[in-house]
Amino acid sequence: MIKIADLHRSFGGQTVLRGVSLSVADKELIAIIGESGGGKSVLLRHLIGLLKPDRGTVQVEGEDITTLTGRKLDRIREKFGVVFQGGALFDSFTVYDNIAFPLKEKTKLPKQEIHERVEEALEDVGLKGMESKYPAEISGGMKKRVALARALITEPKIVLFDEPTTGLDPIMLHAIHKLITDTHRKYGFTGVMISHDIPEIFHVADRIAFLYRGVIELVGTPREIRTSSDPVVRQFIRGSLRGPIEIV
Repeated sequence: MIKIADLHRSFGGQTVLRGVSLSVADKELIAIIGESGGGKSVLLRHLIGLLKPDRGTVQVEGEDITTLTGRKLDRIREKFGVVFQGGALFDSFTVYDNIAFPLKEKTKLPKQEIHERVEEALEDVGLKGMESKYPAEISGGMKKRVALARALITEPKIVLFDEPTTGLDPIMLHAIHKLITDTHRKYGFTGVMISHDIPEIFHVADRIAFLYRGVIELVGTPREIRTSSDPVVRQFIRGSLRGPIEIV
């Protein structure tokens, strides 16, 4: 579904991505882990064409999106749903209108069908009955659920998750992770998730990719990552202060 090859990106002389290569299979849920400020969000933005690389390619279903602009790029973006770190909800919209927004903007579906799809999405994320609430009236965990429902409402082939559990307590973190796995099972999307939730993410993702110093240091199943002998990976997943990763 997604193939990243030798991706390089610098900002003002500072190199962030140094040749990232990674493939994501159809319907796979892969998590990208790594140091804070290590380029994970930068990599995610390349997947949807918000950033152009200095060198390298990003293929989505066999089409290199790094060369596309305008309507051709918009056509590729229609395959994506995005769950932003802070939810990125419209404060002046109700929960219902936030979720319905992509359908109203991107489709010509009749009002009744939009209503039925929003109601189904609300039920999927456990928010049935909350339609008339505004973002300021709901909890952080509920905002994450609304953001997920909005991302799924157009039934995208690919969903990008940019640290979807940031700021949540442990109980709500587990609830959101379960919601992601449940909706992944139901909708069958291809998922790419940025996460710092170690070791919880090992119970969510099919595979884990460890991004370190601008390259994919290791990619494998959760078990392969947990049992890796790579000293960098071992230090990171253990949260140890001692090791090759410098604390700055």
